[in-house]
Amino acid sequence: MWGNGSRGPEQASYPAMTRLPEDRQLPNTDAQALRREVDAVEWFHRIDLGHGVVTSGPDDSPAKLATLDLPERLDGWSVADIGALDGFFSFEAERRGAERVVAFDSYMWQVRGRTSFDLARRVLASDVEPVEVEVLDLSPEHGSFDLTLFLGVLYHMRHPLLALERVASITQNMLVLESHVDLLGTRRPAGVFYPGTELMDDPTNWWGLNPPAIEAMLREVGFSRVQRISVSPLRQRLWAGTRLRLRNQAGFLASTRQGRAVFHAFKEA
Repeated sequence: MWGNGSRGPEQASYPAMTRLPEDRQLPNTDAQALRREVDAVEWFHRIDLGHGVVTSGPDDSPAKLATLDLPERLDGWSVADIGALDGFFSFEAERRGAERVVAFDSYMWQVRGRTSFDLARRVLASDVEPVEVEVLDLSPEHGSFDLTLFLGVLYHMRHPLLALERVASITQNMLVLESHVDLLGTRRPAGVFYPGTELMDDPTNWWGLNPPAIEAMLREVGFSRVQRISVSPLRQRLWAGTRLRLRNQAGFLASTRQGRAVFHAFKEA
């Protein structure tokens, strides 16, 4: 999640894990001491730190990873992870061989601190570079990356098209975008604005764009080819709508038109 404009196919077959090779991890780690240190920190991602320790975040990060259809190997690539938070996807890119990985975040690191990211980075003996910057302040001065990850951030943006312009400005080749979507079934590019805490009782959720709107915006900001990789299936949306209705968090019919979607976008060679 971010400030500066934010409030407050088939699954891949490779293993969905984020752990660096054993020779990259800290030697002689006391597993019990590590567990105590991990338990004292608030987590969002579930990261396998080795030594039998997995962080207890509410996000099923390995399951989300499987929906992204990332290249299995990233050897020699430079990767930007925008909205890195605890760093699950940054460390995963490094595990897949990326030559350089930069983790960008601002809002969550300012609100919650960077303790979780720094702890995981230390335990994994990672070379991922943390950079605190707002999405709307991104520019080519921050680098040009072969692959940019923009996961779970777009719907937190007050100005989504401007945010995508900034993301495109640092993307040399490929963007992987994952986001909440709304108005599923509507063919025309459209979006829903969520005032107050309308979406999931969370004031940081601003927009529910539909897939055609996201695809059109990606083309407008300079991506020549856009692929829709996945959208939440209807059965999953019906189940989610039932749960939200029972919690009085959203109307059933509205919820069945909402879900998550993954897109790949490419610049011209």
